[in-house]
Amino acid sequence: MAASAPLARGGEAASPPPRGPGSALQRWFRNGSFIRWIGLGGALIPTLMLGFILVVLVVKAWPAILINGWGFFTKSAWHTGAQYGTSVHSHGITYLSGQSYGAVPQIVGTLETSAIALIIAVPVSIGAALVVVERLPKRLASVIGMFLELLAGIPSVVIGLWGVLTFGPFIANYIAPALSHIPIPFFQGDVGHGEGLLVSGLVLAVMVIPIIASTARDLIRQVPILPREGAVALGMSDAETARKVTLPWVGSGLVGAVVLGLGRALGETIAVAMVCGVALGQVATNLYAAMITIAANIVQNLDTVITDQLGVRTYAELALVLLVITLVTNVVARLMVRRVSGTALPVGRGL
Repeated sequence: MAASAPLARGGEAASPPPRGPGSALQRWFRNGSFIRWIGLGGALIPTLMLGFILVVLVVKAWPAILINGWGFFTKSAWHTGAQYGTSVHSHGITYLSGQSYGAVPQIVGTLETSAIALIIAVPVSIGAALVVVERLPKRLASVIGMFLELLAGIPSVVIGLWGVLTFGPFIANYIAPALSHIPIPFFQGDVGHGEGLLVSGLVLAVMVIPIIASTARDLIRQVPILPREGAVALGMSDAETARKVTLPWVGSGLVGAVVLGLGRALGETIAVAMVCGVALGQVATNLYAAMITIAANIVQNLDTVITDQLGVRTYAELALVLLVITLVTNVVARLMVRRVSGTALPVGRGL
């Protein structure tokens, strides 16, 4: 015997719940499926944007990759060709004869300035974060922390102008002459007038320090107090406690903070372009020589080749090289984070 339909008030059979589009939409919102789809979309957008940028750069740079060949990574010359020379048609583009491009000075300049910036910024930033968190009174620490965050938000053109007018001449007049007496060939040479590799690296360090310091400060604040107090009770000094307990506890986070600063240093454009001295086609032979980075070359000279098909494609190839360097750096940093996060601490992890 078939089961009878449930009766509503008055003895009449109750109608089944509606199953139209409206009810399905209500169930979709009610069970939280829309939140999962929104989260999935938000996770895919950065990946799709990176893939889109990478594909566009490869497509635009492909003719230059074929024409320049591997010499792009071994040559230093940067010749735009004879303006009244004969034209050459190859790989779908037309360009002037005699055009030859080598990216060695830009790649080396980018890596050198970033290395100088990190060598100076990392110890200063971590030391500043330790002092702010563990030594200064809370009110003073909050004020200094606010200034650190404000320094990170200063436009790069302002820092570049400060480097040209004030910081660069100060380095050339007071710091570089002392460094030039170091008996190492790379430290010896004409100190110049405040433009070059040293000033570019120091300007980048000024821009990187607030990023690493503010991140390190927030990480150190999350270290539980009991492991530190236990280390002090065991007879460790403050320096030993910081070196063996505090810093290992947030080691993976510190690596991430350094990578954030390195990304800023690798891609910084206008500030470096104002203080690098602009030396296309040559690698800096000493710490004070003029040089150029990938980003500075693009921002300074792209408009001069906007009608040159090979020139524009070559700058796309140069941008692709910078993107690959940044991606490789992030991958290596991720591997380092995994290694650091697995390091055993002298005290228990995560009380």
